[in-house]
Amino acid sequence: MTEMPQLYLVTPPEFGAEFPDRLAAVLDAHPVACLRLDLASKDEDRVMRAADAVREVAHARDVPLVITDHSALSERLGLDGVHLTDTRGLRKLRTAWGPDPIIGAFCGTSRHDGMNAGEAGADYVAFGPAGPTALGAGARAETELFAWWSEMIELPVVAEGALDAATIAALAPVTDFFALGEEIWRHDDPLAALSDLTAALR
Repeated sequence: MTEMPQLYLVTPPEFGAEFPDRLAAVLDAHPVACLRLDLASKDEDRVMRAADAVREVAHARDVPLVITDHSALSERLGLDGVHLTDTRGLRKLRTAWGPDPIIGAFCGTSRHDGMNAGEAGADYVAFGPAGPTALGAGARAETELFAWWSEMIELPVVAEGALDAATIAALAPVTDFFALGEEIWRHDDPLAALSDLTAALR
């Protein structure tokens, strides 16, 4: 792989009216390949309002917007696809949707699940957590997994979860995208946090 990985942004699990402006500032400063609406809330009305707010910002900048798991809402809200954390319905969804909408698949640390998702029609596979987590004992998507995937499989791969500057530098040669969310939004200045985290990509 010769090209530098691209950025894939993930919204905070909860956000207020000020978030679209923060998002716009980041999108204006950095090229971003995709944005994921990833709310903790299952309240449909809340999810729809949030989607409306960030869709305007993303689409004005030609950034595709996908939503975590709410595949039915994706179509209704004019979004560009879905990011599935449970991939069992992936093949059926791909058949129903056809080739155009984005379908991403989160596969934890499982090479096997990733390959199954690819065969079912996923546009990308995400593995994580790729960085060190506070839990320590929890499974981590190791560099070897990304290295194997990028060598053997053509489907784009996303590294996500607990990313820090060292992990990003280590994975840069073997991943296609870095998905960053709370790693930047928890800071007062998400732009500075993003610049620090991705220094190795420049």
